Amino acid sequence: MQTQAMKTLFDTTGGYGALALRVPIGVILAAHGAQKLFGWFGGYGLAGTAQWLESIGLAPGLLMALLAGGAEFFGGLALLLGLLTRPAALVAAFTMLVAIFSVHVGNGLFMANNGYEFVLALLAASVALALQGAGRFSLDGLVAKRM
Repeated sequence: MQTQAMKTLFDTTGGYGALALRVPIGVILAAHGAQKLFGWFGGYGLAGTAQWLESIGLAPGLLMALLAGGAEFFGGLALLLGLLTRPAALVAAFTMLVAIFSVHVGNGLFMANNGYEFVLALLAASVALALQGAGRFSLDGLVAKRM
């Protein structure tokens, strides 16, 4: 049973398509997480993100900032490497759902109005990766071959 669960976790059917999704989505998520956690790339850091999340009703702000920033930063790095891709993609998908409904949905679809189109694209890519796995050139693929 444990071997089958591990095989399901690391196995991939994604090929080069998953690689093409995984790398840019991983970079984007890791960068957004770094903004939230560390204030890199023009972000507000943990304290600023926590304060903003509190202001929109996501409390406690510090915990929410840690969860969102951690999911994006560490999940993005995992996707970039293709390591534990399925769980990282599921966590990213959940984070994007929260972002859509707590921040963007009231602004409509388009990014020009702070809408949800970009977050929806990240959600779709994350779901695709959760379903098909890491694809080529991934650490998950290496682990799966050794099982």
